[in-house]
Amino acid sequence: MLWLPLSLLCAIFLSTSDALCKKALKQSDAYIISWVRLGYSAPFLLTIIPFISIPHLDFTFWMVILIALPLEITALILYVKAISVSPLSLTIPFLALTPVFLILTSFIMLGELPDRSGISGILLIAIGAYLLNVHMSKKGILKPFKAVFEERGSVLMIIVAFIYSITSNLGKLAIQHSSPIFFGILYFVLLSIVSLPVVTIGSKQEASKIFTFKPIFLAIGVFHALVVLTHVWAISLIEVPYMISVKRTSLLFSVIYGWLLFKEVNIKERFLGVSIMLIGLIFITLF
Repeated sequence: MLWLPLSLLCAIFLSTSDALCKKALKQSDAYIISWVRLGYSAPFLLTIIPFISIPHLDFTFWMVILIALPLEITALILYVKAISVSPLSLTIPFLALTPVFLILTSFIMLGELPDRSGISGILLIAIGAYLLNVHMSKKGILKPFKAVFEERGSVLMIIVAFIYSITSNLGKLAIQHSSPIFFGILYFVLLSIVSLPVVTIGSKQEASKIFTFKPIFLAIGVFHALVVLTHVWAISLIEVPYMISVKRTSLLFSVIYGWLLFKEVNIKERFLGVSIMLIGLIFITLF
């Protein structure tokens, strides 16, 4: 049962990393914080390499990496932009849409259709998304849904969730042609290298700010490294759906961080909405 506390720790580390990124965004732009998340975690991840076996890497592995890297970089930049312009409690919950989009991408790629539990999960996630803005129903019954698309951060995170539905499939394929721990480490180290020129060009601030030591940058790197390590460790001990379902409790922790650290409002309805979205996610991934 070691996978359970590891998955829960992964969720806590992820929501903590998100909260730290949002706090750091007060002084740095989204491009810089996107790279900090990767670059400052890379040295910690590299220390693990001497203690693991290096698998044989075939053509398929490298092709998957080549396709996944630009998608992952795009998703990360949009992810950080989303939490920079909108509350955590109105952005992070939409990561629950990833398994919904996985149903779509799996149908396109594999011809698979959802069963009753999958459809029930989708409906629960839709209800949860509605409840995130339920206070706006006074302006019209559909207003909570419309409010989702009026919140820029929510829209950006929905796009991120869709991209993750593609990279999740690619990551699974890469793991099948390597190993979970090796892939997790190599993938994020490569991301930190490849994304650096993208961040340098896209940032409105001087690139040198990336390498200006700040305690919060180090904290982001440490927690993101812990996310990666607990993720790949847990996923090597249990089936993927079980691990991901526990990891997604990060949605709840992010709402709590939004309330405690950033004084976000309407937390009760958002906590209820996220809880229902999480139940829907469990229906999709476990049943």
